[in-house]
Amino acid sequence: MGLGSDIDLQIVQLPVSYQKTKESVWKIWTTLQPLLTVHTGLASSSKAIIILEQCGKNKGYKEKDVCGYCPQDGCCLLDGPERLDSTIDMKTLWKTVAVEGIDILFSRDAGRYICDYTYYTSLYYGNRRAAFIHVPPLSKSVTADFLGRVLQLIILEMLKQCGRNRE
Repeated sequence: MGLGSDIDLQIVQLPVSYQKTKESVWKIWTTLQPLLTVHTGLASSSKAIIILEQCGKNKGYKEKDVCGYCPQDGCCLLDGPERLDSTIDMKTLWKTVAVEGIDILFSRDAGRYICDYTYYTSLYYGNRRAAFIHVPPLSKSVTADFLGRVLQLIILEMLKQCGRNRE
């Protein structure tokens, strides 16, 4: 499985911490300078559902992270816009990609916890060239191999939107 010989895939695991995540996302954008960053997070539902998130929200973060921290004033960035949309058209992607054995949904609300916080900060630092996908937990029907192939298909479609086609 891959994304093509001209795509340098980097995988970075982010902590469930607002501050550490913000630092890690900033570092990804400043050091790696990617064409696109695709974040994944675990969906709270145990159903076989992939959720394509369109936008990140700046305010409303009230739940503490694993370190017991909550962002100042419940904001990702105090001077940031209320909402940032990805340059990836997730609605078009949702209409384009179909995979047997898993439902794919479109969403404009990634929640107000680490997932949405990560997405918003990545959209901000990456000039909106980020995407966020909520994935289901692994199970008998959603194996790691199956989920990997589904994500590969989705990311390849995202890369097409960025003007990159697989060789």
